[in-house]
Amino acid sequence: MLTTLLPSTSMPSLSIWELFSFDSFAHAFLFMGLTFLMIIGLTKQFTYLKLRHYAIRSSLLISTLFGIFIELMQHFFIYGRQGDIIDVLADTIGCLIGIVMFKWIYIW
Repeated sequence: MLTTLLPSTSMPSLSIWELFSFDSFAHAFLFMGLTFLMIIGLTKQFTYLKLRHYAIRSSLLISTLFGIFIELMQHFFIYGRQGDIIDVLADTIGCLIGIVMFKWIYIW
C-alpha cells in the first residue's frame, strides 16, 4: 500500500484511457487483495460475531474508506501527487473483484 503514496513521476505511463492506466490497475489489484484477505480474516475470527457475520460488507466499507483516505492524503500532504477520483473508482472496483474472488473460491 506504500506504493500508492509514491510520486506520480515514478509510475510508468501506459495509459490508453485514464481508467486503464498502470496506476489504476495497480490500485485495483492491491485493493482486490486487501479486501479478499480482510474478508478471510474477519470470517475466521470469533471475538466480534457481528464482524464475522458481516465480513463482506465490513471489508468493502473499510477498504473503500481506506482508498478515499489515501487519495485525501495524496491531495493534501504528498508533494507531486494529487487526489484522483479515478483512483477511488479503481480501488472500489478492486474491492468488488476481491469480493467476487472470495465468493468464487469459498462459497460457490
